[in-house]
Amino acid sequence: MMFNGSKTRTWLVALCVLVMLTACAGSNTRPIADGTARAVMGSQELPAPDTTVDGRYVGKSDYRVGALDLLEISVFGIEEFSRTVRVNSSGQVTLPLIGAIEAGGKTVQELETDISERLKDGYLQNPQVTVFVAEFTSQRITVEGAVNQPGIYPITGDTSLLQAIALAKGLDRVANRSGIIVFRTIGGQRMAAVFDLRQIRAGDAPDPQVYGDDIIVVDESGARSAWREIIQSPDS
Repeated sequence: MMFNGSKTRTWLVALCVLVMLTACAGSNTRPIADGTARAVMGSQELPAPDTTVDGRYVGKSDYRVGALDLLEISVFGIEEFSRTVRVNSSGQVTLPLIGAIEAGGKTVQELETDISERLKDGYLQNPQVTVFVAEFTSQRITVEGAVNQPGIYPITGDTSLLQAIALAKGLDRVANRSGIIVFRTIGGQRMAAVFDLRQIRAGDAPDPQVYGDDIIVVDESGARSAWREIIQSPDS
C-alpha cells in the first residue's frame, strides 16, 4: 500500500502515540521503555510546561525573543523610560535615548544586559533594566492529522485546544472527535494526553489551554482508531 508524504507522516505520528499510550495503559502515568518520556492517559488536565504560568513566560534562561513579541521594558526609578513595545519583523525595538536595538534571538537576560550597557554609555550611571515578555507572538504550536489545514501556527496570549483546532480550519470529515492527543514537554520529559472534543464542546469537560511547542494530533475515525481500544483496556 502506498501513501503520500502527508499520510505517511500522520501514520508515523499515530504509531508513536500508540507506543506511548499503550505503555501507560492501566495507570495515569508510567515511564516509557527508554525512560526518557512519560505519557498521561485519559487526562483532562495536562500540566503546563515548566516555563509558563497562565501562558506567560516566567524564566529567563531558555526563551529567546522573537519577531512580533510584545515586551514590557522598564528602568527602575525612571518612569519616562518604561514602555510596552512590540518587536518588529526585523527583530528590533526602538527605545528612548538609545534608539533601535536588536532584540530578536536574545534571551530576556541578554536583552536586559544590552539595554543596560547602552544606557550606561553617557546616560545613566547604574541602570536597573527589567524586560518582561507580555505576548509570545513567536511561540508556535503544531496541529497535525485529521484537520482541514495541518501546519505550524503562532499563538499569542491564552489559547485553548478548541481555538488551536480552529487555527487549523477545523476538523475534517474523517476526524475522531474523541481522539485528540496533545504532546508537551514537562519536567524535561515528553508527555501526552488524550482529549474528547465532544465532551469539551458539550461543556462536560474543560477546554484545556495549549502552549508554545505543543503538538496536537487529531486521530482519524474508523478502523484507524482501533488503537484507542487497546490503550483503554486494562493490563493483561
